[in-house]
Amino acid sequence: MKFIIALILTAILSYISGIYFPWWGIAFVAFIVAILIPQRPGKAFLSGFSGVFLLWLALAWWIDRNNNGILAMRMAELLPLGGSRLLLILVTGLVGGLVAGFSALSGSFLRNSGK
Repeated sequence: MKFIIALILTAILSYISGIYFPWWGIAFVAFIVAILIPQRPGKAFLSGFSGVFLLWLALAWWIDRNNNGILAMRMAELLPLGGSRLLLILVTGLVGGLVAGFSALSGSFLRNSGK
């Protein structure tokens, strides 16, 4: 249950922080959620990773859908992705997920260091 709550809270707060702060605000959100909701380090990493991965995957897909894939196609051509819009969307989610996952892992380690 804590895992699901942490995942949803990380996703919602990351979305809100994305409105007001730079993209790396997700790291602070995942860190704080991992401190507030006690979990083992592996589960903290997975909840942070999953929350932001799914959020960024959905947001990248939404942006791609709304501009008929024009932006994603051009970016996929610039990066070594072979022009694949789907691969670009997956890489976007992976980058956000890794940032949040490692941040949540750090928060979990910090919480456990006080014991």
